Amino acid sequence: MSKLPSIALAAWIATLLSVGIPNAQAKQQCSAAAPKNPHGQWWSYRLIDGRKCWYEGKPMLSKSLLEFPKEASAQPVSNGKVTSVVTQKPGNPLEAQARTLNDSDSFEARWRERVDMR
Repeated sequence: MSKLPSIALAAWIATLLSVGIPNAQAKQQCSAAAPKNPHGQWWSYRLIDGRKCWYEGKPMLSKSLLEFPKEASAQPVSNGKVTSVVTQKPGNPLEAQARTLNDSDSFEARWRERVDMR
């Protein structure tokens, strides 16, 4: 009878350890567009970096398990020649002019109007 609590404790610890260890899962490739013919499969998407990442499976898959496919070339193809360069002289901050508000545009005037309306 005294072995039963120790066996239960050992089983409980083993369960906690197996739950606490994250499974090593490969990242799932996602697509920028939903498939036109899903073949009866469930498709979901997550927003990653402002883009929809469509993947096969149920919703709410962790973003860390999703990735967009690696593109062959991240840089656009160029012939190496620069055709034109736009140069702009930086402005002098001391030459900036402040905009003055009319009395009717001030915060206080707007607040008074709002309070008077009540």
